[in-house]
Amino acid sequence: MSVTARLAELGIELGEVVPPLAAYVPAKVHGDLVYTSGQLPMLEGRMPVVGKVGDGEGLVSADDAAALARQCALNAVSAAAAAVGGVDRLTGVLKVTGFVASVPEFTGHPTVINGASTVLGEIFGESGRHARSAVGVAALPLDSPVEVEVVFSLS
Repeated sequence: MSVTARLAELGIELGEVVPPLAAYVPAKVHGDLVYTSGQLPMLEGRMPVVGKVGDGEGLVSADDAAALARQCALNAVSAAAAAVGGVDRLTGVLKVTGFVASVPEFTGHPTVINGASTVLGEIFGESGRHARSAVGVAALPLDSPVEVEVVFSLS
């Protein structure tokens, strides 16, 4: 099944490529690999949620952050597809690196980044299984709770 068909089956519509915030490109092709820059959970040109991940008043819950990580992954698919001339040229996922801006006592970073890993697995099936890092950080651009970068394989 093509990636386009799988996205349709899942009811996922990819958005426009998020424009860079600084001096970089959203995705770069090297040989049969596509590297995305860190993708924020931008949706329709805006950050849907900002702040630190943790438990408590005024913090972004782990569940909400996982949904944001999912959006980051979808933004990465959009960026990679635009760089290679279409989503069906992407054949799989090799590596995901996820960053979670959290309060110091939060340790659920892997659970948050599962939001990205899960959707990539749904889209790419077995070829969506990947190596991964989930890292806690003090802050991310635009006060984003999460940022995800992905390395895709290319046909």
